[in-house]
Amino acid sequence: MSTTENRDIVNQALKIATTSSLSDRSNDLGIGEDAALFDIDNEKLGALGENQWLTFLAAVGTILTAVAVLWIYPATGYGDDFLHFLETDICNGNSHLVTLAMGIIFPIVHSGLASARPYGEKIVGARVWRVIFAFPSLCLAFTWITYFISHAHDGIQFYDLSQNPTAHTIAWTINYLSFFLLYPSVFNLKEVAAVEKPKVHLWETGMIRITRHPQYIGQFMWSVGHLAMVGTSFTALTMVLLVGHHYFACWNGDRRLLAEHGENFLKIKERTSVIPFKAVIEGRQILPEDYYKELLRGPYLVIGIATLGAYFAHPYMQAGSALVRNSGFTEGGILDAIFS
Repeated sequence: MSTTENRDIVNQALKIATTSSLSDRSNDLGIGEDAALFDIDNEKLGALGENQWLTFLAAVGTILTAVAVLWIYPATGYGDDFLHFLETDICNGNSHLVTLAMGIIFPIVHSGLASARPYGEKIVGARVWRVIFAFPSLCLAFTWITYFISHAHDGIQFYDLSQNPTAHTIAWTINYLSFFLLYPSVFNLKEVAAVEKPKVHLWETGMIRITRHPQYIGQFMWSVGHLAMVGTSFTALTMVLLVGHHYFACWNGDRRLLAEHGENFLKIKERTSVIPFKAVIEGRQILPEDYYKELLRGPYLVIGIATLGAYFAHPYMQAGSALVRNSGFTEGGILDAIFS
């Protein structure tokens, strides 16, 4: 292959990654948004305070620093106090009861704040409410994830295929594909960080054609992949709790979309399904011949690269979880002096 041909291939790949191609939407209702659209020509670093990427980086850095100081670091944060309270005062050291408690608390906080969004935004605005929603969700997610990594082999061991190369390959493939479903509703990262005003989006293209609730299907796939390798009662319980929360989110998400978009949502609901490809098989959803264009877009490339990065970072995640577990309990935190 000549140098010119190689250059053409690279240029074509860069064009696909940085500028979204439009699919044939002649069979669509045209009332929902086209998911994962991205054009690098519209993106700028900008200045602080502008709705651009420098402000995004500053906002993300600020919220992650707050999570680290107020929650993660034992000397200043309260994550260790929360976990110590669950383990010692509530669950008497039983890791199954701890993950059960987290599987109750996290959905109440996460889905509860999401459901309260219409009321909260009227009081503090959409951007401030996003921060109020995101901060406790990130804190609780960190605690639950690190606790799961540290205790995945607790309880009854039905089987352990974590060292089996075939099982590992199958589970890795399922887990990798799951992330393309888990994060289709957070394509606009500036909204996630409240740089742009967060919205309740009504998507009509992309993964939504396959399943109306890709996060639920993605979480189910992710849970199956992990449980296929680590067959313990602790892992099974945690996976059931995660899938159960996302199953509830199907109903809650439909309810919120109906409240926000009314009749338009009902029309799209009629043309989609929760079970993957069900609406397509039944003829309610017609995939464009060039449907692939809706998936060959920059945000999916970012998900693919980030997921690979997360996989190779697994040893560091395990080391970090061990560090959290071995750091012990330091009572109180940085805010004690303010409220004492």
